Amino acid sequence: MDHELQTLTARLLANRWLPRTDRMVRRALVDETFRLELDRRLEAVGLRLLDNPYAANVAVGLNTDMYDPVFGSSREYAASNLGLTRDEVALLVIVWSLIVLPKRERQVTRRETDDDGQGDMFGGEKPVAHGDAVSAGLSEASLIADFGTRLGGKTKVRNFMLGKLARLGFIERRNGMVIEGPLLDVALDYRMLADRVIHGTLAEVLAEAGHPVPEANAFEVADTLPDEEPED
Repeated sequence: MDHELQTLTARLLANRWLPRTDRMVRRALVDETFRLELDRRLEAVGLRLLDNPYAANVAVGLNTDMYDPVFGSSREYAASNLGLTRDEVALLVIVWSLIVLPKRERQVTRRETDDDGQGDMFGGEKPVAHGDAVSAGLSEASLIADFGTRLGGKTKVRNFMLGKLARLGFIERRNGMVIEGPLLDVALDYRMLADRVIHGTLAEVLAEAGHPVPEANAFEVADTLPDEEPED
């Protein structure tokens, strides 16, 4: 077990994220003894495992008590410790809102992108899905048309900002589409951001762009669904 723990820790640090389907990651998620030892080793260097059951990947992040020692006591890093400008952070939150929020609604109601939920009596008993089945992409042209002028100009968004988010692993760009990247759902805390985004900071902006504000909180919907059966 010690060699596997050492290997998994090194891979997490080297790769920044790993898929939940990875053999060692799966063991960390189902083997309590293995997970406790992994957490202990990460804790020893000020890190923690970022694990969101709705995300397709896991990653590592700093413990909160390490923010000041690592980034300094000033508030300059509060907006971003990845070198993102305010406009880039705003774009990241917009992309997160338009991709992750609808995805989460599909996941907690056990629907897929091409499913209206009317033909499956037992949809609530399905396991949580990940990937393209529930995560729809955004048209890059539409995203730029809706928000480009608010974020420094369409050219800046297309040629610089989206590229930076892609390099950091938040998004992928494929044939004119913006697709969820490996860190978009795992590095941003849904419980913390969702309500603020839906009914707060971006509600008016999203409404003006033609995206209606959802009435239901996805976690309230999830509370009414039966617990997912553990995988064999």
